[in-house]
Amino acid sequence: MSPENMKKVVDLCNQISNITYENLTKIIRLEQTGSATSARKLDDSDQNDIDSWMGGGTCFSMTWHLYQALTDMGFKPRLVMGHKRKERNIHCALILPDPDASLITNHQPLTTENLPDPDNSREPSVMSDAFNHLSSLVSRLSSNSYLLDPGYLIFDPLPMPLPQPFGTGEAFFPLSPNCVRLVRPTLESMELWTGGAGAPMKLRFEYPVEGVSVEEFKHHWNESFYREMMTYPVLNRLDREKGVQYYYQKGNLVVRNATGSKMTKIDPADRVQTLSDIFKLSPTIIEKALNILEKK
Repeated sequence: MSPENMKKVVDLCNQISNITYENLTKIIRLEQTGSATSARKLDDSDQNDIDSWMGGGTCFSMTWHLYQALTDMGFKPRLVMGHKRKERNIHCALILPDPDASLITNHQPLTTENLPDPDNSREPSVMSDAFNHLSSLVSRLSSNSYLLDPGYLIFDPLPMPLPQPFGTGEAFFPLSPNCVRLVRPTLESMELWTGGAGAPMKLRFEYPVEGVSVEEFKHHWNESFYREMMTYPVLNRLDREKGVQYYYQKGNLVVRNATGSKMTKIDPADRVQTLSDIFKLSPTIIEKALNILEKK
């Protein structure tokens, strides 16, 4: 990718890196509207204005914001869904093809059926089509693509490895406080592994790299309003300057840095103000969401 285009992408990622991952505003909007579709349409990322966001956002909000912004900038990002073991479409991210490379979007897996038939009795036009298809496949394989996963607090565009025998099959990124490894077992799929402070790398998500349509993405977004994680508060924020991650779930706060992690229990009496201070959210939003959850 050219330095000019890379700077545009990095600047956009830096802009969104200050946003807290949180499901509180999502819980509030669902309670207000009673409908996932209506709640999704109220999401700040639909208006694409970070400065007026009600709080933060989940992976769907942040990914959708990046998708709109990159598209407006002339890029051609792909929306991709993440699977975790038996749970399907529970996460999302973006794949950004290098706009400075020759990209082919229509392709098939490389098999002997894709290769030109050596039988000279085949029509020249058929032979030509097969050769062009193979050339297009090779061109696509040699182009660069980047993973953008703001919902997992990865705010760096990560170059995607190519599967063997076309590439190494994996790539390692020593981010702080969590290291990232991308594994590409096949052309059609990629795995996200993370770890930190001596902890073993863990498989987080598997992405079919072909991506999904906007309509399918919004369908999975609607479904996310009714998943189990909407029954308790989840907050996640990364301080990139200090290399510290703050994660809160079910009353427990985890603080992770380059040397390790520490978990503490937040007293219910201090919860609203403590979460507001750490995650940069309005106490009113936190209290309102917690009250909704306590009534269920």
